[in-house]
Amino acid sequence: MSRKPFSHIRVLDLSRVIAGPLAAQMLGDLGAEVIKVERPGAGDDARRMGPPFLKDRDGRDTHETPIILGSNRNKKSITLDLAQPEGQVLARRLAAMSDVLVENFKVGDLKRYGLDQASLRELNPRLVYCSVTGFGQTGPYAPRPGYDSIFQAMGGLMSVTGYADEEGGAPVKTGPSIADFVAGQFAAIGVITALYERDANREASGGRGQHVDVALFDSLVASLSHYAAQYLATGEVPVRRGTQGSGGLPSQVFPCADGGVMVVCGNDEQYRRFCVALQHPELADDPRFATNPLRVGNRKLLAATFDAITRRWRQTDLLAAMETAGVPAGPIRDLKQVFDDPQAQHRGLATEVPHPLAGSVRICTNPIKFSDTPITDYTAPPTLGQHNDEIYRGLLGLAAEEIERLKSKGIV
Repeated sequence: MSRKPFSHIRVLDLSRVIAGPLAAQMLGDLGAEVIKVERPGAGDDARRMGPPFLKDRDGRDTHETPIILGSNRNKKSITLDLAQPEGQVLARRLAAMSDVLVENFKVGDLKRYGLDQASLRELNPRLVYCSVTGFGQTGPYAPRPGYDSIFQAMGGLMSVTGYADEEGGAPVKTGPSIADFVAGQFAAIGVITALYERDANREASGGRGQHVDVALFDSLVASLSHYAAQYLATGEVPVRRGTQGSGGLPSQVFPCADGGVMVVCGNDEQYRRFCVALQHPELADDPRFATNPLRVGNRKLLAATFDAITRRWRQTDLLAAMETAGVPAGPIRDLKQVFDDPQAQHRGLATEVPHPLAGSVRICTNPIKFSDTPITDYTAPPTLGQHNDEIYRGLLGLAAEEIERLKSKGIV
């Protein structure tokens, strides 16, 4: 078992579905003990977001959905009813023993349980309390609920995703829940920064934690990067361009006789090599395309010119030609092809771990590669309440009779 940077950190994860759980999962990957709190009987809302469901050893559906399996590795699950006073007492005991709390309740909801950031940071001044919500803790939209696709729409991502209207296109959302993902990563960065401030800058921080406020809306807008910069700096509103890029051109999926290939020419030299590889060196000096600003200004003509050329190529031949020429290119793959790829296997992008219901399950791994503290140890996303005994008896010291009493009242 490798040494992990956060092996001394405990995280109380009160979040559900994707964004908050992803933040806590990242901390778990780094070695933190993450205690996922779920409602007795029902669990995380994501346990009902199927099918498909993971099958048990006998081929029957479990409650383990892709969202649960994708956002909750390296955690322990307990059941606890936060709406009941005794449940709130147990939650406060766990918060008092934790370094971090992650939650994604609607703004103000946890205050009625005495589990808001002000109350818990008074109880445990070292606590880093991270709130991951749709619109953040402040502003006119703060009370609103929301899900990923709402923020893709409101945050501008859908306006720049898809084919142009004149090509029969319309705004579309990305396949994965990208607003959830980026918010989860920003939340993890925020927590890590707050922990560093608490522990490394003790003279300034007094060893106190702080409140980290992350909004999916804010995170999605921030993820627009150069698209947002284009509007802010120039006033020009970006538009949808299908697979075409907005920087170096040509950059798009080029049709082949038997499929398509994504090609990106990031500079004039790559464009020149692209032309030579396609056996049309004269296009490198074509006055319409010779420099990137010219290619951007003539992007439709550029695409039509090269579409007509690549349609005569087979996909494998075009890929080979691009690799020989040193021009970035790649095929469009489904996820089976991705995980079968030798590069993905060499980098260890998936691993198989034991699972109490299925026997074993393949899960994604963390993509960060550390030289001295590699992330090599993974546990499967927990089943509902899998670690009740370990946490209630082992950590909180409750007797077996007390746990049974709490269970009979629906508190755990």
